[in-house]
Amino acid sequence: MEFDGHHQQVSGPKYECLLFDVDDTLYPLSSGISVQCTKNIIEYMINKLDIEETRVPEMCTELYKEYGTTMAGLKAKGYDFDYDDFHSFVHGRLPYEWLKTDHTLRSLFHSLPIRKVIFSNGNEAHVAKVLSRLGLEDCFDDIICFETLNTTHRDNVKPESDFDEVPKAPIVCKPFENAFEHAFKIAKINPQKTLFFDDSIRNLQTANQMGLRTVWVGASHLSKGVDYALESIHNIAEALPELWEDIEKSEDVRYSGKAVIETCVRA
Repeated sequence: MEFDGHHQQVSGPKYECLLFDVDDTLYPLSSGISVQCTKNIIEYMINKLDIEETRVPEMCTELYKEYGTTMAGLKAKGYDFDYDDFHSFVHGRLPYEWLKTDHTLRSLFHSLPIRKVIFSNGNEAHVAKVLSRLGLEDCFDDIICFETLNTTHRDNVKPESDFDEVPKAPIVCKPFENAFEHAFKIAKINPQKTLFFDDSIRNLQTANQMGLRTVWVGASHLSKGVDYALESIHNIAEALPELWEDIEKSEDVRYSGKAVIETCVRA
């Protein structure tokens, strides 16, 4: 009996990694966490940095647009503060009790034997707290967050990068290309085999330009740089059945290949 090698020539699965933002992605904007976070940032700027209260709202918006995060913008503008103190004030006082265990999302993630990685601008303690409250702490293989991209020795230097789009700030963060480049290297991610979930259109457009397929969470329509739109992360199975289909195909190929080999040996 001749051996049919056709089953052995099937390419691998479409995706090797699912990359996830955290805030307003793994939980909905309606939770109120992001609104409270913004209030804490404003309070920090007024009470800790002595910025005139009337200037703060507009300043927050401008810094976010230009530097990716308000924190990065404040550093770029020369404000002197400790990163840990900022995170403690802004994230440490959040009402995490508003987040509840998400059994549905946990089951979805555990049903997908594809590598899953967190990619957040938030600090390590914040990300850990959110994942714990949602019951997702054991669903991810790696976590890339503020500390991952901004080690201690970088606090007062500009990040290295070959991209013109990098903000002139000593903080590496989305939506800029250098943050994605660092994430790819740190977590050994192949962008061509990665699906990226985020609520920020800016983050998604950068990711798309760098070769990732993108999912806009919290949106009901597509936009430039977006491949899929989900009103909720819970819609992942309905919107992306291919993730499960790829797994089934891979398993079928492995099984079929094994059967052919065994038949060949018996002959």
